[in-house]
This record gives sequence, C-alpha cells and structure tokens, in this order.
Amino acid sequence: MDGGGERHYGIGDRAPRKEDRRLLTGGGRYADDVRIEGALAGCVLRSPEAHGDIRTLDVSAAAAMPGVRLVLRAQDLIDFGCRPFPCKLPIKGRGGAAILTPERHALARGRVRYAGEPVAFVVADTPDMARDAAEAIALEIDPLPVLLDPWQAPEAGAPLIHDSVPGNVALDWIGGDEAATAAAFAGAAHVTRMRIASQRVAVVPMEPRGGTGLWDPETGRYTLHTGGQGVFGLSRSLAELVGGKAGDVRVLMADVGGSFGMKGGAYPEHVLCLVAARLTGLPVRWRDDRSDSFLGDAAGRDIHADGELALDADGRILAMRLTGVANMGAFVTGVGPLPGSTNILKNGASLYRIPAAFVNMRCVLTNQNPVAAYRGAGRPDGNLFTDRLVDRAALETGRDPAEFRRINLLRPDELPYTAVSGQVYREGEFEAVLDTALDAADAAGLAARRAESRARGLVRGFGVTSYLEATAPPGKEMGGLRFEADGRIAFLTGTKDYGQGHEGAYAQILGPALGVSYDRIGLLQGDSDALLHGGGTGGSRSLMASGKAAVEAADAVIEKGRAAAAHYLEAAEADIEFGGGLFRVAGTDRAIALHDLAARMKADPPPGDGLDSLDVALIVETPPSAFPNGCHICEIELDPETGAVAVDRYVAIGDFGTIVNPMLVEAQMHGGVTQGLGQALMEEVALDGDGQCLNGSLMDYCIPRAADLPDLPHMIVGDRPVPTETNPLGVKGCGEAGTTGALPAVANAVADALHRCGVDGFDMPATPHRIWRLLNGKAE
Repeated sequence: MDGGGERHYGIGDRAPRKEDRRLLTGGGRYADDVRIEGALAGCVLRSPEAHGDIRTLDVSAAAAMPGVRLVLRAQDLIDFGCRPFPCKLPIKGRGGAAILTPERHALARGRVRYAGEPVAFVVADTPDMARDAAEAIALEIDPLPVLLDPWQAPEAGAPLIHDSVPGNVALDWIGGDEAATAAAFAGAAHVTRMRIASQRVAVVPMEPRGGTGLWDPETGRYTLHTGGQGVFGLSRSLAELVGGKAGDVRVLMADVGGSFGMKGGAYPEHVLCLVAARLTGLPVRWRDDRSDSFLGDAAGRDIHADGELALDADGRILAMRLTGVANMGAFVTGVGPLPGSTNILKNGASLYRIPAAFVNMRCVLTNQNPVAAYRGAGRPDGNLFTDRLVDRAALETGRDPAEFRRINLLRPDELPYTAVSGQVYREGEFEAVLDTALDAADAAGLAARRAESRARGLVRGFGVTSYLEATAPPGKEMGGLRFEADGRIAFLTGTKDYGQGHEGAYAQILGPALGVSYDRIGLLQGDSDALLHGGGTGGSRSLMASGKAAVEAADAVIEKGRAAAAHYLEAAEADIEFGGGLFRVAGTDRAIALHDLAARMKADPPPGDGLDSLDVALIVETPPSAFPNGCHICEIELDPETGAVAVDRYVAIGDFGTIVNPMLVEAQMHGGVTQGLGQALMEEVALDGDGQCLNGSLMDYCIPRAADLPDLPHMIVGDRPVPTETNPLGVKGCGEAGTTGALPAVANAVADALHRCGVDGFDMPATPHRIWRLLNGKAE
C-alpha cells in the first residue's frame, strides 16, 4: 500500500532516528522557545542561607519598581488555596510506619531550610525588570545551626530540620530476613566489611528547567508549557498543588533537552507560574539559568551504606547486610525515598546467589536541596554496594575477581530463582555474559598491558562488574492510534521522549504489525489533554509499557478493521484476513487497504458501535519488572605522580532481552556509561560548612567530556540477549543499565590500581587531588 522509496524497518533493524535531522538543524522546540505575546517574566528570589528563620521579607520596594506586576510570598500562595507538595509513595517503614513528609510549599514559609530555597517570586514586564526587583526585596534571616552530614542527621543532638520529623528520619526502611542473615554471619568463614558512598551529584541536563503558565478565565483551566518526563501525571499533580481538581491543568511538552529523572515531577516554579498567570491575567514565563539549576534542581544519589558480606570457606556468599542512610535534603520529594530504600534491596540483590540478606536504610533530612530520581534511581547505588563488596571479598580471600563472581553467579539451571528481594528471575545467562565481556576485553592480554603501562610509569587498574537491575513496577499506560487525512498514523502514548529516540522505536514495532512504512508512523506525545492515562518515561519502562500498548493498539485496529472491511467487502468477518497493510477476503482478490479503510469509515461509517473511525484508544496494564543485566569491564591508568586517572578501555555487554534497535541501545549505553564514569571520577556537589554550594557552575562542577572517554575502538558495547516472557516484545529495558554497570566497574578499576600502589579503599569521586593524597598518606 506504500509508495515506492518509503523505508521499512522492523524489530532488530538499525533504523535511523527520526528526530535527529530536525534537532541537529535547529528545528527543536524546547520549553524556553515557547513565545506567547504579552507574556510576563518571572524571577525566583532564593534563600542565601541554608537554615534560618525569616525575620524580614519586605517586598514593598520591589512591588513599586517599574514594570513589576506581582510579587508572591508564601502567605499569598496559601491564601490562593495552594496545597503543599506531597509524597504518595506506598513505601512503609519499620513497623508499617508511613513516610513522614514535612510540609513544603512553593515558597518558604517562616523558615528556610536550604540555600537556594525559593522565598519570593517576582513577575514583571521583562526578565531584567524582574531580576532587578528581586534584588530590591529586603530579606533578613536569623541563622540556625546547619546539618549537612546524613550519617549525623539521626544522632541525638543533631539540629532538627522539621518538628514534624523526629530525629530527622523520614523513613526507617527494612527489607530481607534479619534473623537468617545474622545466623549466616555467625557461621561465616570470612566477613568483608566496608563503608561505601554514592555521593551527591548535580544532574546537569543540557536544557535547564523552564516553563510558561497561562490561565483561561473562559474555561477555568490552566496551561503549562514545560519540559519533563510525562504530561499526564504532572497535569494531575499541578492541579492538586494549585488547589484544583484533575483536569484543571493542561500540560504541554515539546522537545526536552535531557532530564535523567530530575524533571520527573512538579517543582515550585511550576506552581508559581500558574498562580501568577491567574492573578495577573497574562502568561508568565520563567527559566532557570545554570547557577539557579545547581541550587533549585533536585540533586541525585547521596546514598551511603555500611556493607557486610559473609562467605563460606569456598568463597561462596552466605549473606549480605547493608545499613545506611539516604540524604533526602530538606524535604521529601515525590520519589525521594525510593532510590534509597526499596530500590537498594531490589537491585542490591543483583545476579548473585545470596541466600540471606538484610537491608536497613534510613531516609534522613539535612539542610540541602531535595533529592529525586537520577538515572537509575537506586539501581546504580544498590549494585555499587553489592559489587564493591564482592570485589573486596575477592581481594581479601585471594581470588581472581572474575572467578569469584563466577563461583557466585546464578546458573541458568537454577532459574526461576526467588531472590532475597522477593523478585523472581525467570531467565538469564549471567556466566555467559561474563565470559563474553572477558573475551571482548581481551582479559588474557591484561598482564602485557599492565607491563606496558608500568614501563611508562603508570599503574593499570582492571575492574569487573556483574550487575542486574529491576525496572519499573507494573502500572498502566495508554496506547492509541489515530489515522490522519494525509495517510500518516499517529501513535498516542503517555511516555515522553527526552532524548531516547522513542518515535522511531515505536514505528519499528507498529510498522510491520500494520503493514505501514517507517516514515508514515509518527508519535503524538506531550499533551495531557490527548491522553487517557500516562505513566511517563522512567525506570527503563518505555518499551515495556508503551511497546506493549503499541502491540495491543495495533491488534485493536486490526480487529476493528475486520468488522468494517467485512461490511464494505460484503463478506463474513471470519473470512477477512489482514496482512501487508491489506484487509482481504480469504481466497479472493477482493481487498481494501488500511488507510483507504480508515478514510471510508470516517466518510461512510458502517453500522455498528464505534465503527465511525478506525482510531483506537485504550489503557493497558503494563508488565511486571524485568531484569536487564550485564557485565562491564573497565581498565584505567593511574599516574602515581599526579593522582590522575584516565579510562583507557571499556567493555559493556548487556542482556536487554529483545533489541528493537541496536543503534539506540548503543547510544543509551554510551551515555549511561559516561554518566557513571563521571560520578566515579569527577562529579560531586561541594558544600562549605554553612551549606553554601562551592561549585555551582560549569566552570567549577566537572562533568565528563569526550576526551575523558576511551577511543571508540576501545569502547566496546555488545549484547547477549535473553528475551523475557513478561511482555509481548520480550524487551527488558536499557535506559539506565549503562550507569548501573559503569559506577561499580570504574570504582573497582580505581580500587585495583590503588591496591597495587599499597592503598586499600577510597571514596568517589577519584579526583587527582583525592588520589594523590591517598597515595601520599594524607588523611581525607
């Protein structure tokens, strides 16, 4: 049915991304590209103190300045009817206790609790006028003691961040079997112990946060143009926050310049733009600059654990115990406790045979900006804790790290296997993945490479990581297909592309199913009014959720089309076959093409309910978590004279189930590995004792550049897929796997090099200064 020259790609093909030409030639439309005539500019006044009582907040001078239309304070929002930010996670703590969520408004009320907390919002005719007026606000704060160390947060005598959260513990989470774990440790031949930190990092997407809020008095509805990871959930969250009901806020998202979890929920600035738009009667625009982003964006990681691993005399794992803290910052965000509680056990269980485990994680409050999800959201951290322990145990017992893993990896004949997390692994070839990675890394040639490095005065470190991650749990997702007059088909779903390449991947699924070319299938995303439901993008769920929705939507179109085709072709519905884009009466040449049928149904509908269009829209139940896994091997060279660490070679072999587009998987792995490498070697939010950010710009905060990665011939990404049976495509998800594997792999490589220099143990990031001090016996 398609014209000549149209491209056809199916599952497994290396189809080119649909978005690239438009984005690379400047055709992208991001949040700050939204230009609405008459829009005002908003500017956030942020607290300069990390903790203190607001003594004076006088906005009178600012309100009287030229061009100023509105100045908002916390009481104004409360009078408006705004509600505090909730945390609705169903996670329960020790004894079934619910998460303690301290009250948080879009603007600080009476007390500030982190440097950068929004205190006032100025709306003026231009951005410069708004900034000038914000600087004219008289703000005086009486300082209070500042708490920054999450380990100290629950201790007696620590400054209390919120009266409503005793001991600064928002959640005291336990998982696993404490008694069985204690018994295993009591009978262990060897116990490895170490403290491991997954330090606080800034997310730093290319596009800072921004948005434009509008109010329509005729409909009584708001509209917000912004960037994020999904419009459906954000629409409902914002409606609640501004004191409304579901459906009161329409959210629109066009292109998004990265998120990595950080833009996954509602922010104070979203609420401020909407409230200001209603009060002024005009659109209100706001955009963070990069320095504001370091203060106002949700941070990532900041999860710490004392880890223990019990072994028998043969080096087999008997039990694991993790006791730690997760720094929530000053408030509990919508997903803040997830990475540092349940996801630690779910992912720390990994792919090893661990008979018993017990995890106790306390989610604590400090005087820092709040934490949310960051690429992996506990998956890299849980695997980091387990695999650093595994690597250390191998060292302490004199075993080769790869062979120690081989002893403890689950075998295919042991599957299905119920892990200590309660999750059931049904498929996987973990040892085969390890062997594939070792071969790709030329492990046999390591000794020669070590000697070559040594001849140049360098020390080569070799780090191996076997990892497994649990993707997002089941939920709901929308799948819809809309037939356009020009012959194109739009797929409607609630996930949101912010760099992944969704449009092409969904087309590769739908094209063969419907007999339609790759170029005729588009993606309609980013409009909450167009969705029946939407779970957004996160947790490596998109192909499992929207992919399943695409399959079911295509099936629904074919089923609906058979009924309509039977009418037009004057045949029994049971005699209608579908294939190659044609509905055909079996055994005849009578047929009607898919798009011709869609057009005819709209022009001359056949009798029957719902047959006035071939369009479909349905909500599907998404599949349970899948378990992507893999093995990463990193080789670094350490210069003992300077402490500098360079990644020389890298191998990442993954099992992501069915691969829809290998090129997209490789891109996800490259990006994920880069972010894991960044945290391991250079990234960390630095604060002074007063809670002031010391590296709040890209002149001071170090992120990886191309030169920090190995040359492409030495950066090997491969796959050894074992499809899962939990979803119709057999996919497992790959969006976070690169970071999950890279964080422990790079850390293990650094630890190996340091051990060869006589130093055991280090805390990330492995900056030259930190490594040099360790090598020279300086205390950290």
